[in-house]
Amino acid sequence: MKEHSLRLGRARERIMHILFLVAACASVAAVALICAFLFANSIPAFVEIGPLNFLLGTVWRPGNDLYGIFPMIMGSLYVTAGALLLGVPIALLTAIFLARFCPPRIYRLLKPAVNLLAGIPSVVYGFFGLVVLVPFVRNTFGGNGNSILTASVLLAMMILPTIIGVAEAAIRAVPESYYEGSLALGATHERSVFFAVFPAAKSGVMAGVILGVGRAVGETMAVIMVAGNQPRLPSSILEGVRTLTTNIVMDMSYAIGLHREALIATGTVLFVFIMLINVLFSLAKRRSER
Repeated sequence: MKEHSLRLGRARERIMHILFLVAACASVAAVALICAFLFANSIPAFVEIGPLNFLLGTVWRPGNDLYGIFPMIMGSLYVTAGALLLGVPIALLTAIFLARFCPPRIYRLLKPAVNLLAGIPSVVYGFFGLVVLVPFVRNTFGGNGNSILTASVLLAMMILPTIIGVAEAAIRAVPESYYEGSLALGATHERSVFFAVFPAAKSGVMAGVILGVGRAVGETMAVIMVAGNQPRLPSSILEGVRTLTTNIVMDMSYAIGLHREALIATGTVLFVFIMLINVLFSLAKRRSER
């Protein structure tokens, strides 16, 4: 009887091992197929337009066969950087509060509210930005309201639940001995949290920031509604921009020929852009761990 149960348990372990291996291989295969599709279909655009003309060109006029995406690259950088500057500090402080300072009664209300932010559709965020943020920025700072600043504020709100959730989990995963040891050395509760517990959770916190960057870079619908969608190099944060994602969405429905290939190449640039950001964060993480 025991031998039969052992054999049955081993068989189940093998089946689950195979199942997990197939799932992992399917995920890798999906990424590989996406990469192959993007790079294979973007090569004709790079060859015909020229890599430098495509990446460094400042004019996007498909009707005149001018395909320069440099303004869109800079627009994505500006909007993403603004969202990180505004959203990351708020998200990390909120995660610390939820993990170490929040009373249970408030936590039961605040945690579901944070989770609810993650479930709100992008178009709803876009309507909120269009109705609330755009008039506020226009009346407070000037311009027409559809600007880098507006898009950055909106994206900062959208990345909050992602970073908060991952960072809070990372902070709670830190062994309690770190906190207790700091208290035993005479540190206050606040100093123990900020100088002992939080640094120990930097790996998970960095992962949350990376996920937030991916959300900010890849966001489309909300940015379309508040960023102004102007394919030009802005001279201030109160001017409108067009990001790489919005450029693809706005033109793909009617694009044919070289225009369509240029949009696929734009997607390839966006993919490489996100990969570079992940690599840079990984390098920074390794240096901080030394």
